[in-house]
Amino acid sequence: MSPQHGARSSAHGGGRPRRRTHRVPGPGRPPTAAAPEREPETGPEPGPVAADREALRADCSACFGLCCVALPFARSSDFAEDKPAGRPCGHLRSDFGCGIHARLRDEGYPGCTVFDCFGAGQKVSQVTFGGTDWRREPGSASAMFAVFPVMRQLHELLAYTAEALALPAARPVHAELRRALERIDELTRGTAESVVALDVNALRGEVNPLLLRASELTRARVPGRRREHRGADLTGARLSGAGLRGASLRGALLIGADLSGADLRDADLIGADLRGADLAGADLTGALFLTQAQVNAARGDTATTLPPSLSRPAHWKSAGGVVDA
Repeated sequence: MSPQHGARSSAHGGGRPRRRTHRVPGPGRPPTAAAPEREPETGPEPGPVAADREALRADCSACFGLCCVALPFARSSDFAEDKPAGRPCGHLRSDFGCGIHARLRDEGYPGCTVFDCFGAGQKVSQVTFGGTDWRREPGSASAMFAVFPVMRQLHELLAYTAEALALPAARPVHAELRRALERIDELTRGTAESVVALDVNALRGEVNPLLLRASELTRARVPGRRREHRGADLTGARLSGAGLRGASLRGALLIGADLSGADLRDADLIGADLRGADLAGADLTGALFLTQAQVNAARGDTATTLPPSLSRPAHWKSAGGVVDA
């Protein structure tokens, strides 16, 4: 889920931002050459791909609370009150930490726990604006707040592209994916004016076919019939125990769906809306393009199997039905 509002990243705790520059290590360095005899099945391409993905995780201690200021949110089941774009959330502290971070759900802000900037916050704060925050330089505020939502989309594309590069079966499109990664990364390092002027939709139109091809190549290795549910409205669907291994669920609406015990291994979940979906006991091993924000938006338990890069949310229940402390 990618809320179009000023939601708070679930990673946002507290602490004063550090004045430092964060770089995506991969595109700026030449890739490590693969051994000629290596076969595609042996694992992901060596080099900086893993580092790319790690650098695309939110580091809120190096951000100036941009998701709490730049984006709007409306009073709803996700947010306890209205907040227009450009106005700081009332819970934003002077050190840019969240005053209710530990109890966001209890205070009526579950929407904040399912937002992920993919590292865009620290990029804007430390790279685009050189570590000078909008409180010390109020004149930069409007430009900084305009850049952030665009940068967030660019970093999301970077994250997906880096993941596709780590898929061994997608080797036929690795060269194109790496070029796309380098180009997007270069765009993220432009001036505030150049970032705001970007046509992100056009850029997505160029990158999405590569991501789709990477998905198809990977899922083609899954034995048996692979279901096609791309863009399907499966809101509230009863899919308990469903065999969805290698399925395409790209952009599917799975709000409130019962996916308990479902086999979602190697399924493509890019852009799937998992808000309130029941993933108790589901197997998501190798799920493609699944994000922490999507997982946070769903319900699951200790029996849910997630990809190793993702963490089980604290609000998920144990297998016995008890919410973890």
